[in-house]
Amino acid sequence: MNAAVLARVVGLGSVAVGSLFCWSQTKSSAACEDSPQLELKLVQVLFRHGARTPLKSIPDVLEVQWVPKLLDVPPHTLIDYVVTDLQGGPQPASPVEDSYREHALSGGTYPGQLTTIGMQQLYDLGTRLRARYIQDVPFLTPSFTPAEVYIRSTNIVRTIESAKCLVAGLFQQKQTGTVPILTSQAETEILYPNYHGCKLLRLLSGHRWAESAKLPDIAKDIKEIQGDLGIPLEKEVDFILIRDDMVARQTHGLACPPQLDNWKSKVEQRAVDMIYHVYEPSKKGNLQLCVGPLLHTMLSNMEEKVQGTSSEPHRKLFLYSVHDTTLMPCLMALGIFDMRWPPYAADITMELLENRTTKEAFVKVLYLGKEQHIPGCSSKTCPLKEFQQAMAEYALPLDRYNKQCEETKGFPSEP
Repeated sequence: MNAAVLARVVGLGSVAVGSLFCWSQTKSSAACEDSPQLELKLVQVLFRHGARTPLKSIPDVLEVQWVPKLLDVPPHTLIDYVVTDLQGGPQPASPVEDSYREHALSGGTYPGQLTTIGMQQLYDLGTRLRARYIQDVPFLTPSFTPAEVYIRSTNIVRTIESAKCLVAGLFQQKQTGTVPILTSQAETEILYPNYHGCKLLRLLSGHRWAESAKLPDIAKDIKEIQGDLGIPLEKEVDFILIRDDMVARQTHGLACPPQLDNWKSKVEQRAVDMIYHVYEPSKKGNLQLCVGPLLHTMLSNMEEKVQGTSSEPHRKLFLYSVHDTTLMPCLMALGIFDMRWPPYAADITMELLENRTTKEAFVKVLYLGKEQHIPGCSSKTCPLKEFQQAMAEYALPLDRYNKQCEETKGFPSEP
């Protein structure tokens, strides 16, 4: 009988449950022994948007109809919100979103748009977070309170709408005031690897996207799948594009070419092989430029909470609405990438806890709701100092990041 079941049977409180859990472990760590004394202080959630229309359709392959009905907004995801820049001013322009609207998909919708299924996925993530941080542990106020919650999104419609749906699920549409969702202009965005805004990153690894498709095993497989699907060899196709369209179709119950049936697992494997080559985790400087400022921001939020130096002392939750291309380099930097593409609505959650007696701080990292053991940490409940040390080679303050991005001496001039 586990601790949670036993608690329901005999009516034990949460502190007793923590004690029982630690008592049941054969090798109890200091963190485990102290767990009833650990108080949750801060939660940060980095999450992927929900299901969407594909970014591109597989060329010359059975087309499906991406009709506007697939984008209907469920009433329970509606909240009163406003999108601003990071200073609270008008929402910046979005070149990426503008590019989506240059060409409609078959059926009339645009590429990269959050669908009804995607909206529900983020609402469901919000209800999972509600269970953990409002119902199981009374950490957050049950209705949205601006002083407690900070929400930042990339300036793309699907991530903004995903943030809105998560907040609706987390607070069950209850709010005190309008929900602000903050965005940045594309040139200074740190919520994804910014090849446009960081010259050094573009020079170091921008070419690796095209290069990854030409790796011998991958190139051999792409030639074979193009033959099976009837795609002319002169058409530019890669496994990431094929996977994107395939997963979007599967998620929405739309037809896939029957020839893809035997290729599904290979498409998944090769897409991950390509992205692994792009981010090149063996070269830590690449990951540092990809997600260093974001990781530094999250570490700074923890340090300010511990030191009591935050300009928003009542803040308890940071929400970051991002992309698969954000989560994967973060998972690599954390040392927990499982060589699987993060699903829609995937989340990395970081909890900051403090020992009520000693005031020692600890960090828990959860991926897809499951606690992770970060390399360099003595346990899953990781002392903050150990976690900071584990992340030290990746986290990068914004001023250093901006300086490094401009250090392109020795590279040929860009056209």
